[in-house]
Amino acid sequence: MASAPSAAPPGLSLPPRYLVFLGDVTEPGYAKTAFGLRDWAPERCVGEVALPQATVTTGLPRVGVGEAAALGARGLVIGIANRGGVIPDAWVAVLQEALRSGLDLVSGMHSRLADLPGLAELAAEHGRRLIDVRVPPTDLPVASGRKRTGKRILTVGTDCALGKKYTALSIARGLSARGIDATFRASGQTGIMIAGSGIPIDAVVADFIAGAAECLSPDAAPDHVDVIEGQGSLFHPAYGAVSLGLLQGSQPDAFVVCHAPGRSEILGHPGQPVPSVEDVIAQTIALGRVTNPAICCAGISLNTAGLDDAAAAEAIETVAARTGLPAADPIRGGAPFDRLLDACAR
Repeated sequence: MASAPSAAPPGLSLPPRYLVFLGDVTEPGYAKTAFGLRDWAPERCVGEVALPQATVTTGLPRVGVGEAAALGARGLVIGIANRGGVIPDAWVAVLQEALRSGLDLVSGMHSRLADLPGLAELAAEHGRRLIDVRVPPTDLPVASGRKRTGKRILTVGTDCALGKKYTALSIARGLSARGIDATFRASGQTGIMIAGSGIPIDAVVADFIAGAAECLSPDAAPDHVDVIEGQGSLFHPAYGAVSLGLLQGSQPDAFVVCHAPGRSEILGHPGQPVPSVEDVIAQTIALGRVTNPAICCAGISLNTAGLDDAAAAEAIETVAARTGLPAADPIRGGAPFDRLLDACAR
């Protein structure tokens, strides 16, 4: 029987307060780790630091590395989730400065901190830790496909970086507020940093992705709800395989489609169109039925951060009318989100 990991990836014991590093990022979608920590763990964020080339800001106080240490930071977190999860050479000087200033380093990248030249030696010299979050357990099983007890809700998307984590966190919190036994299950590096546990699904060898999803949401009481953070998109030309493994291993009873109105192309893939919400619903049901024939769509989550109140309300109403399903922006909340929670609670 698959069991849930009792802790986050090996070595994950995050500093209580940290400085968020934005590197040289110019695309907000690639700074989702920084924004996630700002929004869901603000009490831990002392401020942000970035290279001069960066044009993205979280709005946190802009402070230097040495100043952050004086303000109580005990670690520097790389707040970027770029394509391929690489740490470029241009960032290394800031990482070295952080170690010399007495800060641990926390990374959710695929690149391992200890593999960067000289970083392990510098960390040892100053008694600091190198913490890689994107490290999966080493004993993951191949998926069994066995139906598990309890209920599962999975967030899926029309693209990357448009609100699957925020939606899952909001639904888990909303259900809990209603007295429902609900748990957020983190499947990505930022979610793991927020929740303190989980499995970085996109770092798992392909044969074990579905098995990892089974471990992430094990057997539970009949009235327990696991709200599972989705990854990528079934329609993504690079990450669709990760999304598929997570879907079939999660065996969701219900899923919520996440979409950003106005986004027309897949992030980082010019010319690759974003699929419609309806296409994602149909594809998710078709592929999800492999492990849960009763899978259904609970509703739609819209990321309306770029819209004013009137435009956001219109977008929500339009999608709800078109699909016949509850639609909401979980961050805006209100009656539309209550209706989405009603559907998730059924």
